[in-house]
Amino acid sequence: MDPKILAIESSCDETSASVISNGKVLNNVIASQSVHHKYGGVVPELASRAHQKNIVHIVNETLTSSGIKKNELDAIAFTKGPGLLGALLVGVSFAKSMALALDIPLIEVNHMQAHVLSHFIDEPKPRFPFLCLTVSGGHTQIVLVKDHLDMTVIGETQDDAVGEAFDKAAKMMGLPYPGGPMIDKLAREGNPNAFRFPITSMPALDFSFSGIKTAFLYFIRDEVAKDPSFIELRKNDICASIQKHLVDMLLEKLEKASVEMNIKQIAIAGGVSANSGLRDGLKRKGEQLGWETYIPDFQYCTDNAAMVAIVAHYKYQKKIFSNLNASPMARMPLNIK
Repeated sequence: MDPKILAIESSCDETSASVISNGKVLNNVIASQSVHHKYGGVVPELASRAHQKNIVHIVNETLTSSGIKKNELDAIAFTKGPGLLGALLVGVSFAKSMALALDIPLIEVNHMQAHVLSHFIDEPKPRFPFLCLTVSGGHTQIVLVKDHLDMTVIGETQDDAVGEAFDKAAKMMGLPYPGGPMIDKLAREGNPNAFRFPITSMPALDFSFSGIKTAFLYFIRDEVAKDPSFIELRKNDICASIQKHLVDMLLEKLEKASVEMNIKQIAIAGGVSANSGLRDGLKRKGEQLGWETYIPDFQYCTDNAAMVAIVAHYKYQKKIFSNLNASPMARMPLNIK
C-alpha cells in the first residue's frame, strides 16, 4: 500500500503542514509568526490565535502543491506535544475534525521524536543504533535511537535548555529577537577565545545551563559598568565566546555518551542544530574521533511538519493509530518504544 498522510505541526510559533506519500515527503509548507518580534519572545496567546488564522490556508496550500486530494489521504497526523498548550490545541482540533470528516485514522506524534526522525526524510540516513543530540529552545537531550520508534533519553538538561541560554544571552546584550540566530551571525566575525565563563559540571550525561546564564549576566553587568560602550565595541567577540562555551558543553557530553555506548553514528537535531558553531564543531569532533555525523537540512532543523510526517509514516506501517479522544500534552515524555 502507498499511504498518503497529511501532517500538521503547531507546537509553538510555526504553522506547518506536509504531505508524505510512500515514505517520500512531497512538500513542507511553513507559516512563521512575526507578531512575536516586538515582545522579544513567543507570546502563547498570540501564537494560538495566529495558528487559528493560518491553519486552513496552510493545509489547503499543502494539499494543492502536493497534488493529493483530501479524499486520497489515508491518515492525518499531528503534533501531540511537547509545546505550547494553546498552540497544540489548534493543531489537534483541526486534525481530529479532518480525520473524522474523512473517516481515516489519526496519528499522534511526539515533537522531539519528530526532530530525531528528521534524519530519515532525505539521504544520508544514520544506521541504528545512533545517538542524537536534540537541542532547541525548550529541550536539550541525548537520545539513544535503536529503531525508528524505539528511542530513549540517556541525558538531558536539569534546568534550562541550550536554546533558551542562547536567547537569554542575546537579550542581555540587547540583540533583537530571535536572539540565538543573531548570536550565531555575529559570532562568525568574533574571537571565540576572547572571554571565558564558568560552566556547571553535571554528573553522567546530563546538562545544566542556568549557571553559565547567570555568569554571563554578571559579566555583562560588570563590563558595562566600567564602559557603557563595551557591548557595542566587543559584540562579535562576546557572541563568539558565549557560543563556543555552549557548544563545547554540548559536544563534551556527546563525546562521553559516544564512548560509554560505544556508538560512532552521531546526529544532531532541533532548532539549535542550525547553529553554525555547533554544526562545524560536530564535524571537527567527528573527524577527530572517527564518527559518522549527520546534520539535517536547515528547513528540517526548526519546527516543521515534514518531520511529523516521517514519524507518521513509520507509525502507519505498524498501524499505531490514535483515537478521537487524543489531546495535546505540553510535557510529553520522549522515551518511546
